[in-house]
Amino acid sequence: MGDTRAEVILPTQDLRGDIGFFSKQLGMRMDLIYPADDPAVAVFSGHGLAVRLDAGLDAPAGRVLIRCDDPAGFAEGALELTSPGGTRVAIEALQQPVVMPDTVHSFVVRRLKDQAPWVIGRAGMHYRDLIPDRLGGSIIASHIRIPDGGPVPDMVHYHTVGFQLIFCYRGWVDLVYEDQGEPFRLYAGNCVIQPPEIRHRVLFASDNIEVIEIGVPAEHVTTIDHEMELPNGPANPDRVFQGQRFVHHKADEATWQPFRMGGFRSRDTTIAAHTDNVAGVHVVRRDDGAPEWAVHDSDILFTFVMEGTMELQGEGRDPYTLEAGDAFVVPPGMKVRYAAPSDDLELLEVSLPGVFNTRTGEN
Repeated sequence: MGDTRAEVILPTQDLRGDIGFFSKQLGMRMDLIYPADDPAVAVFSGHGLAVRLDAGLDAPAGRVLIRCDDPAGFAEGALELTSPGGTRVAIEALQQPVVMPDTVHSFVVRRLKDQAPWVIGRAGMHYRDLIPDRLGGSIIASHIRIPDGGPVPDMVHYHTVGFQLIFCYRGWVDLVYEDQGEPFRLYAGNCVIQPPEIRHRVLFASDNIEVIEIGVPAEHVTTIDHEMELPNGPANPDRVFQGQRFVHHKADEATWQPFRMGGFRSRDTTIAAHTDNVAGVHVVRRDDGAPEWAVHDSDILFTFVMEGTMELQGEGRDPYTLEAGDAFVVPPGMKVRYAAPSDDLELLEVSLPGVFNTRTGEN
């Protein structure tokens, strides 16, 4: 197969002026111009882009986005430019910082039986939104499933996030991560945190695999890495990615301890310790003693019902009978009780930050 070249065609109202603009101000190379006696078309290339300027094209002015390491030094500090021929150019940083919106606190209950829609997302996975209002954009919680097992059409990629959790709810999935050695199988009840920008890939899934994915903030960028091959080596499991370490928590190695709310016990996934307290993740079960009313001061406290049933009682609210597949968010300062827990009740609790204060209140 011969060489292939793609060009973006843009109209120009001033080709002669654009020649200087694209070559001098934008630092692009002119590859072609014609006709020689009265130029009407010129082609420029650079920064991963080829542009064909056509003085005879009757179309609205185009827009070009250039992303670079040093926007202040690229075009004498200008971040918005317009070429003589009308093309608008924006200059942005190559690596956009993670913007953490202020949390808009609310009491949220999302029940599986309410028939929230499943949406087909990346790599053919089905997504169900567990926090519809996303607390002002501060968090996204997704129930993800892959109905048919087998190879997953995924690519090596990474996420520009502040925190991301993958908890295997049903089935199992094979994963591979940058600097973490060979691929491994994530079983139901186990979880991983994906530190910011760690390269990874989903390889293979069991039939009817289901995971709970938490991302902070709600809107974050996923970037495909076409260069890295995984697994890479040598392994460096202690590597720190923007203050966080990779964690693969295994349920069969965990220790159960009293939970922050009376009447329950939990296993700590150690995620708070590995994220410098950015977030904490606990799996909660019923224990001896009566459930107690409690108030927390965490910024975000999300809970997913994995097994069993319970009644969520909130001060000033009608109670909710919850079952497997349901989720809820309790805002700080709201008094709640997890009443009437079934013997098989199992909850997934995610808090941001990881360690916070809880006080028990009276009914």
